[in-house]
Amino acid sequence: MPDEEELWLRVARTAMPLHPHPPRPAETAAAPTVQKPQSRRLDPFHVGEKVVIKARHDIAPTVSHWLSSAPVRMDAKTHKSMTRGKLVPEGRIDLHGMTLSEAHPELNHFVLEAHAAGKRLVLVITGKGRSGGDHGPIPQRPGILKRQVPHWLAMPPLGALVLQVTEAHLRHGGSGAYYVYLRRN
Repeated sequence: MPDEEELWLRVARTAMPLHPHPPRPAETAAAPTVQKPQSRRLDPFHVGEKVVIKARHDIAPTVSHWLSSAPVRMDAKTHKSMTRGKLVPEGRIDLHGMTLSEAHPELNHFVLEAHAAGKRLVLVITGKGRSGGDHGPIPQRPGILKRQVPHWLAMPPLGALVLQVTEAHLRHGGSGAYYVYLRRN
């Protein structure tokens, strides 16, 4: 170690200072002051008072919002009367209580048969789903069939047959059912 210190002192003597004059005390920059974050003041509350939830942030749109924002691909006048519940569905299938693996083939079979029979408007009843407790870390909406059926209707083999899917009017099931408007044969 003493050898290393001697070597360092020899090197230090040969070095030229970058700034030959030391800074004056007035020129030294003031030490940056660390600002303490301001603590948020809580609104006053009373024991037993109900909690008011101000806003819920939901990033994923609902199926209803997704379907209502989809472009209208059918006659506007017919679409208007369909969404108002004026058209009577020519066929209906109820998928209540079915699992995904049971409901998918039933829906395929029903829509294919309805199209082959020349039907234009059919009603697919999915139900709204159970609003059971959501105990997981990732929030889930109720109604797996309600969310999955519009996707099935857009995919092959049904996607080529389906012209429009909209949420049904209250008299035909409301948000627990879908109008499926089929293309002509």
